[in-house]
Amino acid sequence: MAFNKVTTTPFDDQKPGTSGLRKKVTVFQQPHYLENFVQSTFNAAGNCQGKTLVVGGDGRYYNATAIQTILKMAAANGFSHVWVGQNGILSTPAASCVIRRYQAFGGIILSASHNPAGVDGDFGIKFNISNGGPAPESITNAIFTNSQQIEQYQISDASDIDLGQLGTQQLDGMSVQVIDSVADYAELMQSLFDFTAIRDLLTQGTFRMRFDAMHAVTGPYATEILENQLGAPKGTVINGVPLPDFGQGHPDPNLTYAEELVAEMFSANAPDFGAASDGDGDRNMILGDNIFVTPSDSLAILAANATLVPAYKNGLSGIARSMPTSQAADRVAEKLGIEAHETPTGWKFFGNLLDADRATLCGEESFGTGSNHIREKDGLWAVLFWLNVLAVEKRSVEDIVHQHWQEFGRNYYTRHDYEAVPSEQAQSLMQHLQNQLADLPGKQFNGNTVSYADNFSYTDPVDQSVSENQGIRIGFESGDRIIYRLSGTGTEGATLRVYIESYEADQNKQHQDTQLALAALIELAGSLAMITDLIGRTAPTVIT
Repeated sequence: MAFNKVTTTPFDDQKPGTSGLRKKVTVFQQPHYLENFVQSTFNAAGNCQGKTLVVGGDGRYYNATAIQTILKMAAANGFSHVWVGQNGILSTPAASCVIRRYQAFGGIILSASHNPAGVDGDFGIKFNISNGGPAPESITNAIFTNSQQIEQYQISDASDIDLGQLGTQQLDGMSVQVIDSVADYAELMQSLFDFTAIRDLLTQGTFRMRFDAMHAVTGPYATEILENQLGAPKGTVINGVPLPDFGQGHPDPNLTYAEELVAEMFSANAPDFGAASDGDGDRNMILGDNIFVTPSDSLAILAANATLVPAYKNGLSGIARSMPTSQAADRVAEKLGIEAHETPTGWKFFGNLLDADRATLCGEESFGTGSNHIREKDGLWAVLFWLNVLAVEKRSVEDIVHQHWQEFGRNYYTRHDYEAVPSEQAQSLMQHLQNQLADLPGKQFNGNTVSYADNFSYTDPVDQSVSENQGIRIGFESGDRIIYRLSGTGTEGATLRVYIESYEADQNKQHQDTQLALAALIELAGSLAMITDLIGRTAPTVIT
């Protein structure tokens, strides 16, 4: 066996987005495409000699094939040891857990998150650094630079590793340890939450719950923890077997794509608690009996009740949220007297805050919530957090949400997604908005005066790095906001995301339908951006 140096030429489309590189499977299957990106990642990461690496993914089509390539390239690039999930499976939060627990140099996570999978579906790859979090922009920029200059990659010609066999195997002088995909993560969850209280909730009364794994990676984790360890009845976890095509579904835990769970939770005989997770296990949707908890509200409610959970009994150092996420968490931080941080979208922006103990809980409106236990958002963690709160409070999801609104006010909030917009049209719309920014402050719309209009720029308070052009914000004196962003998580065209938010302190006005309560702002958002004229859409693809 030997290490081969293979001559190659660059691909011009290997710039990582907010969560790594995502393309169609057929793009990754091109000769040298995956190899170029992996070699560029190793080059950007620095000296790999004698280092340890974690590798795993969400089980989607091409996952196992890609892992064999990555292992052979890791050996050729000098890594001494690799931890890999059994059958190539590691949820994104579990991968972060393993990187941190075994003090690895970093990890390669194979996932396109909530994007559809299968032969004609999407595939993704990203690099996480030694703290367990996504690589910062300094490294992702270096990966792209390397990908544009690459002339060769290194790879072993050794035989494939048996990913189904637990234990250590050798690959050209590098040890490959196949580990139980769930064990380390489950042990971490036991250390954070009151499993006795949650077990009592799930077994000692009439409380019922449902968890939809959407045929994605969280199935084995939820089955082991919720059913096997916490005693929830068999069948509590539905769609729990990960499939390479996610059962031909769209593993995005929202009101549109988790239709099976939503139908049950809004039925006459709904369970008390419902939750879903996404393709790689880092997102969550929370529901009660006939109530949907927005991700923004979920972050705020968990922060307000954090001391009920053993891991956070001494309080929080701060709360961080992405800029488009509603300001509900800011109100909690203000009352608790702790820091509140507003960052660009992308979990990598929370890493420095967590490492510096400037934040304990973090959240994004795109159904991602997490804490300092790892450096990724964590879907099942959020579910267990809610169960712990419910076990202590002994009240319904609806009661907890309504009490929170009474205390802190309600941030009416919605996101309208326009998916697969031709890129030129999407860019034209954003430029149209950019051109208006200087003239908007002071203008009135429906009696609401614009107080600021900008393209969000973030200066990291820890390392002073600057990230510009992170989304257009239009803020009003009333506290209302309209935000526009182009998402970097899709693989076809662009996704235009429009976020609309309005604060309501009056308890008598806190129980309206969200879309009705925001109707005037929604109409204004469409007219300011000329959505129908510029992209030809009369309605969003998805409303959350």
